[in-house]
Amino acid sequence: MDAARFVDSIFGSATREAGNKSGFTYYLPKPIPRQLDLSTGAVAALSEADAALGLLQGLGMLIADPSLLIGPYLRREALASSRIEGTQASLSEVFQSEIEAGSGNDDTAEVLRYLQATRQAYELAAELPITQRLILQVHATLLAGVRGEEKSPGEFRRSPVWVGRAGATPENAAFVPPLPRHLGELLSDWERFVNEDGRALPALVQSALMHYQFETIHPFLDGNGRIGRLLINLLLMERGRLPLPLLYLSNYFETHREEYYERLQAVRERGDIDGWLVFFLHAVKAQAEDAVSRSRRLVEIRERYHNEAVKERSSLPRLVDLIVRNPFVTVASVERELELTNQGARNLIKNAEARGWLRGLGTHGQGGRARWYSPAIYELLEEPMSYADER
Repeated sequence: MDAARFVDSIFGSATREAGNKSGFTYYLPKPIPRQLDLSTGAVAALSEADAALGLLQGLGMLIADPSLLIGPYLRREALASSRIEGTQASLSEVFQSEIEAGSGNDDTAEVLRYLQATRQAYELAAELPITQRLILQVHATLLAGVRGEEKSPGEFRRSPVWVGRAGATPENAAFVPPLPRHLGELLSDWERFVNEDGRALPALVQSALMHYQFETIHPFLDGNGRIGRLLINLLLMERGRLPLPLLYLSNYFETHREEYYERLQAVRERGDIDGWLVFFLHAVKAQAEDAVSRSRRLVEIRERYHNEAVKERSSLPRLVDLIVRNPFVTVASVERELELTNQGARNLIKNAEARGWLRGLGTHGQGGRARWYSPAIYELLEEPMSYADER
């Protein structure tokens, strides 16, 4: 890491281990600032992000059964966050791997593990503050049984790490996080900021600073980015800004991956917190607006199908809710989830297919198991965002 690229700012500075001739330059963060003077641009971005988040917050409270939306949104977040780290998987692969055990691959397994870790985090946060204890438990789940499981799941790192191109060394890496001996003090300060001191700041500013500092501390050998992004929704929910995890910022971060990394690095190198805050707040605005629009359209489809389904004395309304959560089904998945007989599940799928709600995908796997999906629901969830006019 080139020390000449880093200024000494209120966020940290480049340093070397004293008295160690073979030591290397690394970045040592300072305690997170508890007060910030926001620029005019950051104040404007905060106002717009707050307004968009408020609409999403209100939508979550107005929808009759908002829990139906959580599954699709968590999957989009899990997929995008995993893709940022190089995981190659599609949304359809993730959905299909959930309905049929053993049908996925290493990439989908990582996404599903992220989903499991996310759900665990929300359950823990209902009883615990956002602390090191919570983070360690979630990290252990994230890396269990997937790539990275050899990198100390559920444990803070005990060795140096660095970030750069393949084959990089501490000398030519773009960024070398603090040495392990600094982690205890830095994470204690991070905890105090998240649970006490940082609450004087607007929730979105606190979330942006929390995420920046976590990524800079880089407490794990692997999984830092995924855990750090997961914590954003967790903090916003804890601060009362989101009733449900409907904000999926990782989609924006993935689409703007280079800028995402550059903005974080610019804080370390130049103390440019304004650039990071504006980027983060634009992400919140864009994703909150998209979540509101997508949610409304998803609810419209669900209500249209449901209003037609309730005219029959069958399990058709329950099938509607099932495909809103996951638009892919098999006879076995419907049989299992709705507690029907095999023939009952087949009849229900045929009914939905005749109405155009489901479309056959043919057979897959060794047993030639047939699969169906809901084109209207899946295409809405898969539809990419347009960021052309976001700033």
